[in-house]
Amino acid sequence: MDYDMLVIGSGPSGRRAAVQSAKLGKSVLVVDRGRRLGGVSVHTGTIPSKTLRETVLNLSGWRERGFYGRGYRVKQDISVHDLVERLHKTLDHEVEVLQHQFMRNTVKSARAAVKFLGPNKVSLTSDTGDYSEVGFANALIAVGTRPHRPRDVPFDKTRIFDSDEMLELDRLPRTLTVIGAGVIGVEYATIFSALDVPVTLVEPRNSILDFVDREIVDDFIHQMRDRGMTIRLGSAVKEIRSKPEAAEVELADGRTIRSEVVLYAAGRTGNVGSLGLDVVGIDADSRGRIKVDPNTFQTSVPNIYAAGDVIGFPSLASTSMEQGRVAACHAFGVPLPPPPETFPYGIYAVPEISTVGQSEEQVRESGAAYEVGVARFRETSRGHIMGVNTGFLKLLFSIETRRLLGAHIVGEGATELIHIGQAVINLGGTVDFFVNNTFNYPTLAEAYKIAGLDAWNRMGRG
Repeated sequence: MDYDMLVIGSGPSGRRAAVQSAKLGKSVLVVDRGRRLGGVSVHTGTIPSKTLRETVLNLSGWRERGFYGRGYRVKQDISVHDLVERLHKTLDHEVEVLQHQFMRNTVKSARAAVKFLGPNKVSLTSDTGDYSEVGFANALIAVGTRPHRPRDVPFDKTRIFDSDEMLELDRLPRTLTVIGAGVIGVEYATIFSALDVPVTLVEPRNSILDFVDREIVDDFIHQMRDRGMTIRLGSAVKEIRSKPEAAEVELADGRTIRSEVVLYAAGRTGNVGSLGLDVVGIDADSRGRIKVDPNTFQTSVPNIYAAGDVIGFPSLASTSMEQGRVAACHAFGVPLPPPPETFPYGIYAVPEISTVGQSEEQVRESGAAYEVGVARFRETSRGHIMGVNTGFLKLLFSIETRRLLGAHIVGEGATELIHIGQAVINLGGTVDFFVNNTFNYPTLAEAYKIAGLDAWNRMGRG
């Protein structure tokens, strides 16, 4: 059978491309080799880690500790069972919604491994060995990524885990070492720290989260250290050993960190190995990433597209969805306006970080004159009510145009609050928007008004 659109992978970009193609009246087949639809996002990535975070914050009473002290807990003995119970409920719901969405839009799906036989044909091989061939007019490669697993790291799911395997822990570790302070590393490190597990975070580079405004990162590191986390920056890992009684991480500087469990979270690799890309002449780099046209998401073969984590940065579920939609529209000749230049980036650590637009470093580099407005959450009445005594919002404004250039938040609710800054930036709003508009009181969003006034007082009326 031939399809107008073949989608390989059912994560955020694949799902959105499939539904968009179906809405345009096209025949669509989604093929995924996973046990259930949803891809990495639903089963091992975005949704599980965020569900785990929410469960930990609720059961540990983390959000209330500003009021009741660091010893406060909602549930005294939190087990892995407590964490997993909510996880499975959430995942079942996500899969159900996705299946219903495909059914409603007459999107067909199959569980199989895909291999390209040519620019318009693939083979499908099911788990039971059933083989079939399918023709397509257009295809989208949306296979996602898996954790990078170097050969010299002794992964054993007893002492040494990758980020996918962390969801299969049979009990909470007494101590944890996390190697790699990227987004996934800091999310898991801070989530376990919120459970009062002593955590050591190791990063070979001297800085973390380089795409985030430095002041936000400095505050984030201060908050992590303040609650007892050990952070070793500029520490290369020489060797990781799994011993019966503990895991050992030997650093290049001679120090050895012992802990019950090690999470190795240094990078991810595209799931392209078995696709037979060489048959159609598509190249992937050493980390399995595929190069695409950034506007259309076409690969070097015009009718084959790629989207989501497999094409690299920013590797966000939110941007992947848009990439899938844009690819589908382009494939079927539906013109789309260019996307806004800025999109929000959310890091679901404890505390959250979210950022949109330019960082202070980028504004400085551009040479434009600018002013900064800052509001600390503890300055808001809502912050007092919630017991929030950390976290802040930082806004950057152009002195010449008065426009908002960037918004950066570290603290409770950052990933929700960022959208106000995103809307103002993308609509060309100025500092006067924050000064002249009324915000609900008491809310954390009121921080925008405080930060706006902070900058306005120094910028004058313009």
